[in-house]
Amino acid sequence: MAGSPTMRRRRLAAELRRLRTEAELSITQVVTRLGWPGSKLSRVENRQIGISVTDVRKLLDLYGVENVQQVRELIELARRSKERGWWESYTATLPTETRNMIGIETEASLIRAYSQALVPGLLQTPDYAHAVIRAARPTDSQEVVNERVEIRLARQALLDEQGAPQLWVVLSEAAIRHVVGSSAIMTTQLRSLIKERDRTNVELQVIPFSAGEHPAMVGSFWLYSFPAPNEMGAVYIETMNGALIMEESQDLDTYGDAFDRLRSAALSPRDTRELIRSLATDRV
Repeated sequence: MAGSPTMRRRRLAAELRRLRTEAELSITQVVTRLGWPGSKLSRVENRQIGISVTDVRKLLDLYGVENVQQVRELIELARRSKERGWWESYTATLPTETRNMIGIETEASLIRAYSQALVPGLLQTPDYAHAVIRAARPTDSQEVVNERVEIRLARQALLDEQGAPQLWVVLSEAAIRHVVGSSAIMTTQLRSLIKERDRTNVELQVIPFSAGEHPAMVGSFWLYSFPAPNEMGAVYIETMNGALIMEESQDLDTYGDAFDRLRSAALSPRDTRELIRSLATDRV
């Protein structure tokens, strides 16, 4: 069973949608038979609202689900989907999409990221993270900025846990050349990236300027995959005022193909390490 409340809600909504489809019932038919408000089931299936254990039982009865084990698992999903992950306590600091992303991130078995201008949050040093967040949110109080840095660093613990995901990052050369914070902060960040390569679950490549045009010149993205074969992945894209999470198969295919082409055009992990090492040395 999913360990993240976000993933429990995601999985429960997907299962309820699948069971309704197998029962050959429309949303309108279901809400009419149960006497629910017209938009309730649609919002449940789209994870806009949660659902009680009582309502899950009503749906399973209506859908004709008789397998005792299946009923028990779905009821448990519904019960535990009410739990809160550590990141969900930061409602005043993080938008909903970002909190959802962290919940998805905690269960991913493979995380692929392309970053156009920045070192990704999972690999940022504290000072680098502070400089990036302060630049993006110049009007925030120091307390809010510090809290966002705290959240970003807390996410990094994921890479050291048992069963940690594989992280594969492709950086634009701009991300390692653009000075963030100060020359000293940038040097420390570059040295940290070299150390990250000592982790067996972290792969890092740089796509050089000389590679020319590539499929992700429009911007950065994160791509999450999960161990269960029937679990759909997710694409996460940040904007200046929020974020977007996409889960359609067409989006997953598009970004998966783009990432494959990016890593093919990028320097090898070994050459990437040498390039970053040389840049860190030049800054001393």
